[in-house]
Amino acid sequence: MTMQAEMQQTETWQGADVLIDLLKEQQVELIFGYPGGAVLPIYDALYRNPIPHILARHEQGAIHAAEGYARVTGKPGVVIATSGPGATNLVTGIADAMMDSLPLVVFTGQVATSVIGTDAFQEADIIGITQPITKHNYQIKDIRDLPRIVREAFHIASTGRPGPVVIDFPKNMATDFAGEVDMTPHPVYLPGYQPTVQPNFLQIQKVAAAIRQAKKPLFLIGAGVLAAKAVPELKELLDVTGIPVVNTLLGLGTVQAELPQFLGMAGMHGTYTANIAIQECDLLINVGARFDDRLTGNLSGFAPNASVIHIDIDPAEIGKNVETAIPIVADAKEALISLLSYELWSHKDSEWVTSLHQMKEQFPLHYRKDGLKAQQVLEIVRQETHGDAIVSTDVGQHQMWTAQYYGFKNPHKWITSGGLGTMGFGFPAAIGAQLAFPNEKVIAVVGDAGFQMTLQELSLLQEFRLPVKILILNNQSLGMVRQWQRAFYEERYSQSLMPVQPDFVKLAAAYEIEGVRIDTLEQAQQQLPGLLASDQPVLIDCRIEQLEPVTPMVAPGKCLHEMIGVKPL
Repeated sequence: MTMQAEMQQTETWQGADVLIDLLKEQQVELIFGYPGGAVLPIYDALYRNPIPHILARHEQGAIHAAEGYARVTGKPGVVIATSGPGATNLVTGIADAMMDSLPLVVFTGQVATSVIGTDAFQEADIIGITQPITKHNYQIKDIRDLPRIVREAFHIASTGRPGPVVIDFPKNMATDFAGEVDMTPHPVYLPGYQPTVQPNFLQIQKVAAAIRQAKKPLFLIGAGVLAAKAVPELKELLDVTGIPVVNTLLGLGTVQAELPQFLGMAGMHGTYTANIAIQECDLLINVGARFDDRLTGNLSGFAPNASVIHIDIDPAEIGKNVETAIPIVADAKEALISLLSYELWSHKDSEWVTSLHQMKEQFPLHYRKDGLKAQQVLEIVRQETHGDAIVSTDVGQHQMWTAQYYGFKNPHKWITSGGLGTMGFGFPAAIGAQLAFPNEKVIAVVGDAGFQMTLQELSLLQEFRLPVKILILNNQSLGMVRQWQRAFYEERYSQSLMPVQPDFVKLAAAYEIEGVRIDTLEQAQQQLPGLLASDQPVLIDCRIEQLEPVTPMVAPGKCLHEMIGVKPL
């Protein structure tokens, strides 16, 4: 007789035990969480029937770590938090995962069903709160529904366009006797949720014909290619067609930075050549990207000469912002496999490709090499890691500099907060990635402001001796806010300068972690190689130039070709 069968014959077999068995059925490797009163039965069941659990020092740290884990593995990150403030502390991470299509299954504690709606201690309507920021959410009202709900949650989170699913778990559901719960596995069937995976072959025929007829085609590649694990097919398609390619911010890593036809990242802080290519192309083939405002700039002037092809698993994205000539609702991998079955002409030696190569050489990214610049630091990091490290960031100047200068070579190694733009994301996300891949080099590139929002997770580096390298690009300010105030608000630096900060080296020492301060380029060149090669956690406080802007930049309301900060060689 199995342990489960033995327990089911006694009154000790509870809803919480059912949950832990279901998580094991879903092959959950790690749980990120923080206990509290409403989830104590779940934690007690976890004590009896363990799954590795990472005790974050704040619920926001837990969910960002789960996001990092999900980004690099493609598997759902699993999070547990208690009711009330525990659940509401997860809201930022849930919204972040929704915007960036990351699979999460989040379990929130809830007060007993008998007192829901009475403003009981630590009660919050997490179903109402999270309804707009989840792919779906559930509240357990009958313990017999738990197997179906958990299986559906993992299915919904990880299929179609991935996203977060919340399961609200009243405390009495966790303690109820579960002897009548049927644990027999059943296939998940949701009539109202049937993502379209296979492309319409007539639409694929139209794409193949459009590629043959185009004079100035361009690929725009987003994170949907990563979610679909379609990088090999994309590489083959680029080899066959020779068509130039640009990335969105979240699509970085789908194309090797060294590829001659790769023009860089497009958008507000994209490269000159990538943005001009979008404006001048006659065929724009979007695979797995949203046409969000940071990519498009002023929509009225976006890709004015292009016929647009949009391949996306989410039908809601097609035609939402940009008029689409050939819409294809499908999994990116399946769409590219189908497209590769057609005869496609090569554009490698076309005038279009030649002109873009010349433009790329004439208008490279640039910066003034005086003082210690973030760009220089990142170039050293790339040189020492060969572009192979897993790199995470928060949001802001350091994020854009990393996107511009690190030069990603491989998929699933770039972790950043795109759509929501969440400060405090980068460091705990790096922890989640390091836990997923203990032998990989993981670097959290953070700003001094964002790092202070979740720095309590240094305890995890201390506890598990995780060899995450924390690279603080410290300009003693809210860098991007300050840049906008300088450019658009006549240098009125209202609450964007942070001259008073902790001594980050001493802070690292308090957590028994090596900390180093770097003030000059010479120090960076001498010390960074050894620090990055260490097999221990390291905090590196790089004091960069405070007023250095991120360039190029497309100002709000402007079109992509109206970049500022562009200089030819």
